[in-house]
Amino acid sequence: MTCSALLRSLVAAAILAAGLPVIAAAQAPAPASRDRILIAHRGASAYAPEHTRAAYELAIAQGADYVEQDLAVTKDGVLVCIHDVSLERTTNVEELFPDRFKTDTEGRRRWYVADFTLAEIKRLDAGSWFDPKFAGETLLTWDEAVDIVWGRAGMYPELKDAAFYRERGVDIVAVFAAALERRGLPWTTPAQGRAPLAVQSFDEQAVRDAARLLPRVPRTFLFGDRAGVQKWLSNAGTVKTLATFATDLGPNKRILEERPEIVAWAHEAGLTVTAWTVSSLAEKTAYPGLTEEMQHLLYDLGADALFTDNPNKFPRQRQP
Repeated sequence: MTCSALLRSLVAAAILAAGLPVIAAAQAPAPASRDRILIAHRGASAYAPEHTRAAYELAIAQGADYVEQDLAVTKDGVLVCIHDVSLERTTNVEELFPDRFKTDTEGRRRWYVADFTLAEIKRLDAGSWFDPKFAGETLLTWDEAVDIVWGRAGMYPELKDAAFYRERGVDIVAVFAAALERRGLPWTTPAQGRAPLAVQSFDEQAVRDAARLLPRVPRTFLFGDRAGVQKWLSNAGTVKTLATFATDLGPNKRILEERPEIVAWAHEAGLTVTAWTVSSLAEKTAYPGLTEEMQHLLYDLGADALFTDNPNKFPRQRQP
């Protein structure tokens, strides 16, 4: 099997399970000839309301290799696709259920997903906040996302807010694993080709639990704060330890800019690297455009994949 084929499978979880090396990158970024992976962040969320049918369909039309689903759990135990632990930012929940909020530790009113049934959530408008032309878009369940994306692109769910759910007696990893079993689709990575599914989380315990419950599904351990970087990404040895339960590192793009040596350490350990997030909705950067920023992350720093809100800007090859 070639190096390119191994990397094209994103993390080659099946080979890792067999104890074989995925890639040896030495002290340099991985070869420029291999395929890079495009993950549509919450769908094509620069152009359509995140985690709606419109965003997922557009992401596929724009050539996404994977479409991301952030997952939360309803009061009646159903997985739904929403980035936040609460509903108020991207729906009209305050209008329909004005008295159903809880006040968090910072004094903010929060309408938590976990406090609403699926039937109640399906009453919400998840499109108008983005643009009136998307009025009537609804939040999707995981099963609905599978129906839209499966076979057309890979799926890249994030197991969100695992600690929040553990405090409430809900194991989001177990809920997700059970959802996969119910569907009965071939989730595991084939010996050749790209994995149809990868999971991700910022929560170490959730990634470890996914390694136990879903050992042949690729697993990204996400990093966004300096504490996580200090613990896990400070040297080649700590990165190698990550390979005992993760198959991919997911650093914020700023971390990768500040610590580009992480890529070589990851490749030496048999891990891939997925950067996040390049977006036209984010703060301005020093790059002329989004494509140039993505090119730097992928081809200069050597990341294997990245998340973007703008799939149509993804550079499939290094551009002059």
